Amino acid sequence: MQSTGHGCGDARAYCRTVTGAWFQRHGIRIVESTLERAAIVPRSDMSIRQLGVELRARRLTARGLVDACLTRIDRLNPLVNAFTFINREGARAAAEHSDRLLDAGAPRGPLEGIPCALKDNLIARDMPATWGSRLFANYVGDRDETPVARLRAAGAVFLGKTNVPEFTLRGYTANAIHGVTGNPWNPALTPGGSSGGAAAAVAAGMVPFALATDGGGSIRRPAGHTGLVGLKPGRDVAPRGGGFPEINFDFEVVGPLARRVDDARLVLDCLSRGRPSTPIGARHLRILCVDTIDGAPVDPDIRASFADAIERMRGLGHVVERGPLPFDIAPAIAVMPMFSNSGLAMIAREHPDFDARVGADFVAAAREGEKRSAPELMAAIEAIKRFRAEVEEQCAPFDVIATPTTAAQPWPAATEYPPVIDGRPVGPRGHAIFTGWVNACGRPALSVPMRPAPDGMPIGLHLVGAPGSDALLLDLAESLEAIFDGPRFWPAMAA
Repeated sequence: MQSTGHGCGDARAYCRTVTGAWFQRHGIRIVESTLERAAIVPRSDMSIRQLGVELRARRLTARGLVDACLTRIDRLNPLVNAFTFINREGARAAAEHSDRLLDAGAPRGPLEGIPCALKDNLIARDMPATWGSRLFANYVGDRDETPVARLRAAGAVFLGKTNVPEFTLRGYTANAIHGVTGNPWNPALTPGGSSGGAAAAVAAGMVPFALATDGGGSIRRPAGHTGLVGLKPGRDVAPRGGGFPEINFDFEVVGPLARRVDDARLVLDCLSRGRPSTPIGARHLRILCVDTIDGAPVDPDIRASFADAIERMRGLGHVVERGPLPFDIAPAIAVMPMFSNSGLAMIAREHPDFDARVGADFVAAAREGEKRSAPELMAAIEAIKRFRAEVEEQCAPFDVIATPTTAAQPWPAATEYPPVIDGRPVGPRGHAIFTGWVNACGRPALSVPMRPAPDGMPIGLHLVGAPGSDALLLDLAESLEAIFDGPRFWPAMAA
């Protein structure tokens, strides 16, 4: 064959052109190897939308993306202990299936070939789900629960399960099976809980996003502690079903932990099968800014960052008022543990080995649950209904309530909660004062990074909307993200 006068790469391209034309004339279609066509190396800071563009253009393969994530997991997971199970072969097989669909121009949805992690209280087919408890240490899912199924149907590739506290009922992340999870910004400190493993996996760049649950702040507070966007959708926006018992009544919802607001929006669209409300566009909002609740202590660095966020929201043209919450959260917060304790009592009744296999504090909580009568539970439900009605009435003048996401910065990873905030002693929920009431009333809320602390640790801004305003919150958060430059604010290990 006569030389074309080109280098090897050009010669291969010339041969492909000639042979391709011959096959086309004879009605034969050739598909190049997806690995041969891959033209970019995926970066840990790429958004879901960016990855999707590269996958569809076939400059990136789903298998290559999964392998890149697995390489990062192997390097970084020993430092933070985010993953409890790594789905190597399952993820590779799923990625190869995605590549075939992408080659055929037939992706199932916007997440085709995108890796993600699942919190270990979510059930997925052929993957363990321990719920952080020795009671379920040997459980392997035989199905996908509803939100997991929706992500799979959208093309997501499940890389594994992430660590949680037992029964996802604590604000840090550690358990007797899988140990303690650290914060990628400083592994000696906690990423919060109960979605601490999910937050650590995303913040370290091991996966583009994670699916988690929030029953009292379990998505939003870890997002605040790790510099992520954490979305708690409104009640019933992302349907549940087919999972572990929902022991937190209807307070707990499923939602994403992601690097960017747009990533969270994309995942919510897949979970809800459609945008839950109309975006705000250029509309200016009336925002109530609350820097503490009932005078509870808040870390000074968090207060300072929140004050800065208030001025930035004013700078965007929003009408901002500072003041207290216009309702009392105490009645709702007081009855919320009654539901989780009753749920634990139900599990204890179904599992005779409960006392021998769970932590002593959960045995005690189940005993408390057993004491509750049907009239007491009905009274608690009525208290929640009254609280929801009062919130809707008193919040009618405001589009959004803004608070800090947490009252405390991250504390030692193996410690359940910080005992002191701003020099004042606090109890187990002192750090969590801003989030639990939102679950009680069922409103959507999210955490987006605001100005970090002087030591570089992240701080979250907590935005709470009216029922049905999930998209409004996402639009507001996206405008703030642009000001705070959040997507380029990452821990050193994520580089």
